[in-house]
Order: sequence, then structure tokens, then C-alpha cells
Amino acid sequence: MENKNLLLRDIWHPERLDDYKIHFARWNSEEQPLHVFARSMEQWEGWQQWYPGRNDFNRCYIFSLIQIPGSPDTWMFGGVWTVKDIVTTANGDKYYDVELSEQLAPLIGRLKLYRVHKGRGTRLKLEKHYDQFVVSEILAERYTGRSFPGYNSINLGFQELEALIKNDRQDWSTALGQIKGVYLITDTKTQMRYVGSAYGELGLWARWKIYASIGHGGNTGMRDLLKDHDLEYCRRYFKFALLEHHDSQVDNQIILDRESHWKQVLDTRDGEKGLNHN
Repeated sequence: MENKNLLLRDIWHPERLDDYKIHFARWNSEEQPLHVFARSMEQWEGWQQWYPGRNDFNRCYIFSLIQIPGSPDTWMFGGVWTVKDIVTTANGDKYYDVELSEQLAPLIGRLKLYRVHKGRGTRLKLEKHYDQFVVSEILAERYTGRSFPGYNSINLGFQELEALIKNDRQDWSTALGQIKGVYLITDTKTQMRYVGSAYGELGLWARWKIYASIGHGGNTGMRDLLKDHDLEYCRRYFKFALLEHHDSQVDNQIILDRESHWKQVLDTRDGEKGLNHN
């Protein structure tokens, strides 16, 4: 039976495949590349600039792909980057001087490709994989974060929350901006937890925007935890979950009572495992 799949080769025809290296960008033990891409194109460029100790990007172009969390064989197109030079810093470190090219530019953050790649290599020759890339989807708009999953399914890493807020995802801001609620922040490194609540006029969205901006949200226990750390620590270790949500018309005292209930249930006033000081 004839294969009906739309392939990458059907929509992109580079003159010389051997001018390109693929960058299969995966989780680097600290950040998911898809969240980095959604948060900042400048920071995503940094992933192309990194020099691993050998000249892996030893061709003219980088065909950059981003692994999608939860779908390890699906890759978001992250641009074709021109490798202009290798720069050596004053202390001897090296990095690639790269520039985003116009090749397939309208499909950056929109084109999803399917390719099973179980190997450990992340910087490989395009000609070895070009014919196997299947077009799985082309998004109508550039990726700015995942769709709102519903109030009962909110469990976010800090870096994903940061990207959603920076891009002001309307589905998230609308849903979280019109509720009051009680939430849990977990530091996955220490396993310490903080229970907080949101009951202002702009709801949970406004409260979480403060965390995305400064990390600790102004809370004493969280501030103490982060006194020797910055946002990079938050991006690596913090997770946010919504414990319960309420209509914006609910009396604030009800929210405060529910916050106190969860502090007791989760024992977050315990100084050894909790970050609540009241």
C-alpha cells in the first residue's frame, strides 16, 4: 500500500544535505527545551551556541528540533541556524556564533515532525535522518505553551509557568484570572512545600505572575529558601499545583479557611518540611 504520510522532504528541499547538522534538543537535566523556546528566543539561541568540547556543529547550518515532553518521538521545529564562527573567550571557553536564517521561518514553532530517535547522539548528520521525518502536525499559530488542561489537572514546573505568563496565554490567563483558590508549591530538591492562596481582584493568575517574576512571591518562608539562589533554582526545582478553586464571588474568608485546612493536612507549618510561617 502506498505511504500517504506527508514527509519533510515533501515540503523542504535543501540544496545540499551535507551542509546541515540536526540538533535533537532534549531535556538537559535542568530545563525542557520546549519551555526554553516558549519563554525566550534569545535563551533558545543559547542552546545552539553551546560548544560541548568538540566541534559538533561543523557544518554551515543547524536544523534545530525540540523534543516535546510526553511525546519523545515528536519534535517541534526550532529554526535553521547559520553557523557563522566559533568564538573563543578570554578564559578559553568556546561557543558558536549563530544566526537564525530565513529557511522555513514561517514554520518555526508550528511544524511538528515525527521521528523515532532512541540514540544518545543529539548533533547528527541531516542526511542520515532526512527521509524518515514525517510531518505530524502544523499548528495554526506559533507555540507559546500548552493549552489550558482544566482546573483539576494543573501541575506545572516553574519554567513552564514562566513561559505561559511571558506569552500571556489567553486560555490560561482567562481561566486563572477569574478564580480564587488554594495552591501548593513544592521544592523538588528539598521536598519542602508551601501552601498559598489567591483571592485578589485578578485571581490566581496575578498571584502566580509574581512568583514567575521574583520566585518567592514575597512569602517569608519562600524568601528564606531562596536567599542564596536565583530564578535558575526555581526553574530547576519548583512545581505548582492547584489544590482547589472557587468562583471569584466567594467570600475571602472561605479561601483563607481552606488555605489553613491545607496547611494542616500537608503539615506545611513544620519548619523541617514546610515553608509556611503562619
